[in-house]
Amino acid sequence: MLEPTDLTARAIEALRTTFGAEATVVGRAPGRVNLIGEHTDYNAGLVLPVALPHATYAAAAPRTDGVIRITSGQEPEPFTGHIDELGPEIEGWAAYVAGVLWTLREAGLVTDGLDMHLESSVPLGAGLSSSASVECATAVAALGIAGRALDEDLQRAVVAAGIRAETEVAKAPTGGMDQSVAVFAEAGGALLIDFDSGAHRNVPLALGERTILVTDTRVKHQLTDGGYASRRAQCEKAAADLGLRSLREATLDQVESLGDEVVRRRARHIVTEIARVEPTVIALGSGDWAAIGDLFAASHASMRDDFEISVPELDLAVATAVGAGADGARMTGGGFGGSIVSILPLDAVDSVSAAIDKAFAEAGYGAPGHLIASPSAGAMFTELPFDKLRTSPR
Repeated sequence: MLEPTDLTARAIEALRTTFGAEATVVGRAPGRVNLIGEHTDYNAGLVLPVALPHATYAAAAPRTDGVIRITSGQEPEPFTGHIDELGPEIEGWAAYVAGVLWTLREAGLVTDGLDMHLESSVPLGAGLSSSASVECATAVAALGIAGRALDEDLQRAVVAAGIRAETEVAKAPTGGMDQSVAVFAEAGGALLIDFDSGAHRNVPLALGERTILVTDTRVKHQLTDGGYASRRAQCEKAAADLGLRSLREATLDQVESLGDEVVRRRARHIVTEIARVEPTVIALGSGDWAAIGDLFAASHASMRDDFEISVPELDLAVATAVGAGADGARMTGGGFGGSIVSILPLDAVDSVSAAIDKAFAEAGYGAPGHLIASPSAGAMFTELPFDKLRTSPR
């Protein structure tokens, strides 16, 4: 992984080389891995994500003519437009960047043009929220250009802008977990978010001699290919059939009364997954690694069997990680590919990674990737020169 200073310098230099513009602000926002609480955000449930050290960096320079010019080290085609002409019809990768600028303009927070270049170390298509990382890095850079400090109201505006860009422009019906952790995460902890009340709080992770390992199966997932949307629609149908505002209000007995077998299984995953989040917080706080193993195993089985969003590569990675010494492992993210998350002793990282590599090779799968998820801080921007740092107040 490139160091933050390397990515920052690369973004600044690309902005200078491509547009002849000198960056005045660099925005940063992390990717994330979700420890537990999958597909529960849009069901008004609980989630427990961690911000990754892997992040997107957006170098930006102001313009006074309303023109928007954006490039990315991860995408070949630049985007050019005008702040007054942006709208929800933006297509391709620019939906996650220019789409955010449109939503910020709609909110009256951005009023003029800019030049921007993005660089990212968040793996694409790995279920680690590369899109929200891009959205939130773009938003904080644009707000920095506009001279705005990231107080809590502006942080919430960044979250809202990312969600609108994802759902209304990119047409991915996600629930808001990714943008929330990208903004509000604190270094050293997970973020417990309640999507019913809107509350969130930092959960310190005293992992001691353990760490969080993420394994990217390299099976690419797309949140816009229909699978995610169908699961959300099935959950909404379950709540409607039960006469409830959301599945957060449902009991397991109510869910088991649903007549449609598929809808029943989807709802069962949501209700049981929400119920696993707070015990996971308790187990992490007390170092009860056996409990973590049980909770992660139940979560993965539920996603595999009831929600049906796992794939053979994910199942193999989970089983191999546990068999090789991980305390617990489960698939993470939207599903249909992507990554698993494991909690394991520090001295088992190499052996667990090697065991998964070997299992994939023997199964004829492509080589996976591995990264350590050191819990990191949320989005911020840096003004240039690098002597002023603005981040969320603590």
